[in-house]
Amino acid sequence: MQQKNFIKNLFFLLFLNLLIKPFWILVIEPYVQYKVGNQYYGEYFTLFNFSFLFAIFLDFGLVNFNNRNIAQNTHLLSKHFSNLITLKLAMAFLYIFVTMFIGWAIGFNLRYLKLLFVLTINQFFISMVLYLRSNLLGLHLFKVDSIISVLDRLIMIGLIGLLFFQILPFELNILSFVYAQVTAYALTAIVAFFAVLKQTEHFNFSWNWKFNLLILKKSTPYAILILLMVFYNRLDAVMLERLLPYPEGAIQSGIYAKAFRFLDAANMIAYLFSVQLLPIFARLIEEKKSVEDITKLAFSLLIVPALITSVSCFFYNKELVALINKGTTDAAEVFGILMFCFTAISTTYIFGTLLTANGNLKQLNIMAISGILINVLLNLIFIPKFKAYGSAWASVITQFFTAIVQVWMAKKIFHFKINYKLLRSLLLFLLGIIIINYLSLHLSSKWMINFSIMILFSILWAFMTQLLPLQSTLRFLKIRK
Repeated sequence: MQQKNFIKNLFFLLFLNLLIKPFWILVIEPYVQYKVGNQYYGEYFTLFNFSFLFAIFLDFGLVNFNNRNIAQNTHLLSKHFSNLITLKLAMAFLYIFVTMFIGWAIGFNLRYLKLLFVLTINQFFISMVLYLRSNLLGLHLFKVDSIISVLDRLIMIGLIGLLFFQILPFELNILSFVYAQVTAYALTAIVAFFAVLKQTEHFNFSWNWKFNLLILKKSTPYAILILLMVFYNRLDAVMLERLLPYPEGAIQSGIYAKAFRFLDAANMIAYLFSVQLLPIFARLIEEKKSVEDITKLAFSLLIVPALITSVSCFFYNKELVALINKGTTDAAEVFGILMFCFTAISTTYIFGTLLTANGNLKQLNIMAISGILINVLLNLIFIPKFKAYGSAWASVITQFFTAIVQVWMAKKIFHFKINYKLLRSLLLFLLGIIIINYLSLHLSSKWMINFSIMILFSILWAFMTQLLPLQSTLRFLKIRK
């Protein structure tokens, strides 16, 4: 039953997100970067990633803790909701102060600091939306959460459209772009708040020192994990801008942003798996039921598009980058390497989510610290010589290291048996799609036709290798309420 619910809710979530978010990431954002140029967009991308580094003070692990806690104890929503909202508001002031102070301390000029301040407000609303969604996910209100998950992008698309057609009396630049984001996240947070409020028995703003300290103590391991993972996921752009002289650092960060945009769009799929899986894993673990079948199912469903995407982006890097970035291919090599991260990140979203649901935060934190050390060391070595291309390689190595460690930990903790059949299918599938991609390049002079044929044959190959068992897939596709 858990597998059936997972498939139904996942397809609904994927449908909504694939309808809205790729348009934002692959159409709206490239257009904005084209309008403002690599340098100014690179500055924004650097500050955006910098604002993420200290978002731990906004959340402190409350989202993951709350998702797992509410999934296992739904009756606690009314008791915790009022206090946690107030706590998050207090944490927002701390986050803004810390981020702005550190930005000033490392030498950001006044123009940078003004933009950074707006981005910290942006991050507050993002954090609030994620917290509110964690309550909906914990209650297994997946359809409501799915709608809210795309609402911010839908509003932003509308606002950028009004700027594009000059309906609003503002010029489309980085600042107006960021203001559109803040507005969209704020409106989404309001909608999400009332969606959660509807599920509670009562609500009032209150401050309880004893309760807040207890919650912060319980969420601390989650907070440390999030902080560490954000650092090795978001540090690349900041190090590019800081390690290289101005304006080369900002330009290279802008080039990296073009490549990262595709990875961000792809990661959306993997992230959707994780938000669905966390409460399901948590409840199965609480009820002392096996998680092996649903873990295998989720991995099989996600690794197929992950490998197809990673390999095809390597072979078709120039064509795909040129398609999105109005013919420019300056990010093609970076893109071709960086997209291999998607396979590693997809694996992490399955096995890392399982370990998080089980409360194995100490092991995950040790893994994340190792990831940061590897990422920083590799960036220090690669960036001065290879610039954005070197940073892409640093990301790939780091992501695969942490993914492999998490798979090993999950096997050890949950006593999973080595599935040799799955491993054989995985290796055959990988070898096959590499050959399919290589041969597809020479089919015709029109790359889009070649690319489409490659995708079709890659999907068929997934069934032929039984990485996606045909009978099981058809059975799940026929699920009805």
